[in-house]
Amino acid sequence: MDTLKSIVIRSATEADIPEIQAIYRHHVLHGLASFEELAPAIEEMRARFRSVIELGMPYVAAEIDGRIAGYSYAAPYRTRPAYRYTVEDSVYVAEGFSRRGIGVALLRELIARCEAGPWRQVLAVIGDSGNAGSISLHRACGFALTGTLPSVGFKFGRWVDSVLMQRSLGAGDASGPHSVHERL
Repeated sequence: MDTLKSIVIRSATEADIPEIQAIYRHHVLHGLASFEELAPAIEEMRARFRSVIELGMPYVAAEIDGRIAGYSYAAPYRTRPAYRYTVEDSVYVAEGFSRRGIGVALLRELIARCEAGPWRQVLAVIGDSGNAGSISLHRACGFALTGTLPSVGFKFGRWVDSVLMQRSLGAGDASGPHSVHERL
C-alpha cells in the first residue's frame, strides 16, 4: 500500500490524545528527540493540546486506516511579546511509520497553516545532532541550519546536543508585522 495515498492530514482533536500520547511516550522513553525523561500522562498531554488550540495555533494529525501515525503542532517559541511572530514546531511519527513521507506531509501542512496565521518564522529545536531523520525532514521543508548547542542535555547516560533550524513563513522579515493581525 502506498502510504502517501492513504494518509489523511487533518486537525487533531481531543479524541486523538491517547494515540498522540502513546507516540510521544515512545519517543520520550526510547529517543533523544525530546529531552523529557518521563512520559507525560494522557491528562498532561490533553492540557498541552488545549493550550496550543487556545492560542489559535495549529495542531495536526496524520491518520492512516483510522490510526494516528504521527502528529505535529506549532507552539510559541518564547513567551516575551517580541517573539509573538515566531513559533517552534514539533513533529512526531509513530514507531513503525517512519520513512513513509508522514513527517514531510505533517510538516508541510503545519507550515501552510502557520503561513495562514500571523507568524513569520518557525524554528525547529532538534534533540541530538545525530538525529539525521529530523534534520533531513526539516531541510526538505525549507529549514536552514542556524546552529548547534553542544551538550546542553543529558539523557540515557550521555550528553546530547540541540540543533537549531529556521524557516521563514510567508513574507518573513521582508516586511513589518503591520500586515498581519496582532495576536497579543
